[in-house]
Amino acid sequence: MDDFAFLHGSWNVANRRLTTPLSGAGAGTWEEFPGRSVIQPLFGGAGNIDEITFPTLGRQGVTLRLYDRETRQWSIHWSDSRTGRLDPPVIGGFTGDRGDFHGEDTYHGRPIRVHFTWYRLGPDTARWAQEFSGDGGGTWELNWIMDLTRAGSADA
Repeated sequence: MDDFAFLHGSWNVANRRLTTPLSGAGAGTWEEFPGRSVIQPLFGGAGNIDEITFPTLGRQGVTLRLYDRETRQWSIHWSDSRTGRLDPPVIGGFTGDRGDFHGEDTYHGRPIRVHFTWYRLGPDTARWAQEFSGDGGGTWELNWIMDLTRAGSADA
């Protein structure tokens, strides 16, 4: 249940994101931008809330992670200051230091599948990656990577 305890605290985040996912244009163009994330535990470790600021983009995001004690899986919910909506969750869990989470959403009105991967790389580093599939999971396109470096103590 404490799978995400490694994230509690403050982080500097190096973002690399594909500007036009699922465009069919081949490799596409990647943009890089900084972020700052503060993650606080909820429910004795059975959840957390993560507020991230993207200073060069002029927006923020919030992630709510909740552990379902019955299914023994995590749900990850995202909201962006541009929309104010809570996106559909991705659901999954960790095996060792890797967490895989899957869900369904829409992208520009098109139904897609979403895959998040979390990597615990040590006490002060982590990586998150996002992939989309526009063909029901037959193929996946990596479109966002966040490399996290701890900015303060895990107790921050």
